[in-house]
Amino acid sequence: MTSTPGPTPASNLDPAVAARLKRGPDGLVPAIAQQHDTGEVLMLGWMDDEALHRTLTTGRCTYWSRSRQEYWAKGDTSGHIQRVVSVALDCDADTVLVKVDQTGAACHTGDRTCFDKDVLPLSAPR
Repeated sequence: MTSTPGPTPASNLDPAVAARLKRGPDGLVPAIAQQHDTGEVLMLGWMDDEALHRTLTTGRCTYWSRSRQEYWAKGDTSGHIQRVVSVALDCDADTVLVKVDQTGAACHTGDRTCFDKDVLPLSAPR
């Protein structure tokens, strides 16, 4: 099932930034949230131009929910807010890294991160 980005066809995102973004067919880019002081990877969300604009201008991480088909600022319902410290694009401009100060759990399951429960075993020599 292919989802489409938000209801806002135009965004207030800086056109110079928008021109650099390499979006997927659905208009979205992956956004990695990382705790700014520890380097802990907290979660992965999705952003379109408007979600990135809101993140850059409000100081709170805003994502596009592919399942609910709406924008959501992290913490609006849970209180587990992500305050933005910095935002960077990767070298290909197809992924956003948002360094945040996370309040409470980042994962919808209530865990601190989305990546601490299902660690896969390595079989390759180290």
